[in-house]
Amino acid sequence: MISGLSTPPEQPRVLVVDDEKFIRDILADFLTMEGYAVRTADDGTQAVTELSRSNFALVISDLKMPKMGGLELLQHVARLQPEALTVIMTGFGTVETAIDAMKHGAYDYILKPFKVEEIVHVVQRGLEKQRLSAENLRLREALSLYKVSEAITASLSLEDVIATIEESAFEELSADGVFIWLDDGQGQFFERVRKMAPPRDQGRGPVAFADPGSLDPSAIRNRIDDEVALLIHGADCAPLFQEKLRKPAISTVTTPLRMRERLIGWITLSSFTLGKRFTEGQRKLLSIIASRAAAAIENARLYEDLQQTFQQTIQSLANTIDKMDRYTAGHSQRVALYAVRLSRWLGLDEAEIEVVRQAALMHDIGKIGCVMNLNKPGKLSSTEYEMFQKHPTYGKEILDPIQFLGPVIPGVHLHHERWDGRGYPLRLAGNNIPLIARIISVADTYDAMTSDRAYRKALPHEVTLGEIERCSGSQFDPEIANTFAEQIEKFREEQRASGESIPE
Repeated sequence: MISGLSTPPEQPRVLVVDDEKFIRDILADFLTMEGYAVRTADDGTQAVTELSRSNFALVISDLKMPKMGGLELLQHVARLQPEALTVIMTGFGTVETAIDAMKHGAYDYILKPFKVEEIVHVVQRGLEKQRLSAENLRLREALSLYKVSEAITASLSLEDVIATIEESAFEELSADGVFIWLDDGQGQFFERVRKMAPPRDQGRGPVAFADPGSLDPSAIRNRIDDEVALLIHGADCAPLFQEKLRKPAISTVTTPLRMRERLIGWITLSSFTLGKRFTEGQRKLLSIIASRAAAAIENARLYEDLQQTFQQTIQSLANTIDKMDRYTAGHSQRVALYAVRLSRWLGLDEAEIEVVRQAALMHDIGKIGCVMNLNKPGKLSSTEYEMFQKHPTYGKEILDPIQFLGPVIPGVHLHHERWDGRGYPLRLAGNNIPLIARIISVADTYDAMTSDRAYRKALPHEVTLGEIERCSGSQFDPEIANTFAEQIEKFREEQRASGESIPE
């Protein structure tokens, strides 16, 4: 391109349809002089052929023509080029005729004989309306793209990323079907999402879309290996599906999900609605969404791997504690079970409950640092008891260097604090004790008392519950102790029903 010169804007294309050659020619001449690219057709049938070959911004059609009239042509325009505007002309006009044409989707209505200036004015007004609508659509799409991109990139949950893609496909791109395929890490691809839009009212009552069956991954992959995205209409959609469609797709758009040139999957949207074809603008919009989604999916997978490593680390630490001797085997798991239930009874959200679970699993990790037999028969000596009291501090010191375990440390460090301030290691009191530690304190005490130890047999459930109620307000947070006492019987009934063993 020569510096200083710009590409001229594309001429709006207008199709003039009339069985009278004189009218076709005069309109073509005047509209061409006004800067429009004009094609003509002598009836509706020929117009359909033109519409199949090229895109038009506006169609000017006579109402009464041989073979196919203007009203029937309106239906084909809606099917082939739903964005095009149609102006109907007639010499036999009545108010009822005009209303009927408008009902069939006409943009405007002109009576013959007409002044050419009137036609030019209608065309200018219609194309300006179309331009403003397109600009408004672009602004809405830009805003939607921003919102979708923000939602996608803000999440580290694969489920949330997928849900956002689904929602934007249905809401922003008006898809009837969404298909998302992802790689399995072994060079193969699997269908992660196959979802159809809920029934929508399209002026003819609710329309439900039958499940079209799965996409054919080989057909898709062969097409997108060398292409940025696919925009396919009509019969060309059929080969993309593994089985014959019960309701053939009108249009599909597919865009790959790539990370550093590596294909990690693809998104395919389908339309089964008559007249609804995806546009090049929508293909570009989906491509931008897909580029953000690919990075978000990769990040979510890495985060899931990290979470899995995190859970394995916690489980390994819990197993280390429980392997110290036969009396503590299973203690950490049971404390975690009681603590999770107690957290739920107290109304904590799932994220908070998960932190409680993790802390409960590791609450005794500091016992690794106690060089002594913590389960010897008989009472501990004063020296041994002082050593035992250090295990919460040792637990904190063990976990402190592991940054991602930070949220669980208060539960590990402070689960032996007392509501009355006489606990250890910091002698905190009341609400100064973190909630997570107050919850684990009750769960830990219940399991310790109802389990066998080297120095005593397990205490009965009723005795243990009575002791927790007696120490409510001194050793335990009264609200937490009372909630536990009120709800534990229901939990025990559930455990019995499922065949789990429970303290007697």
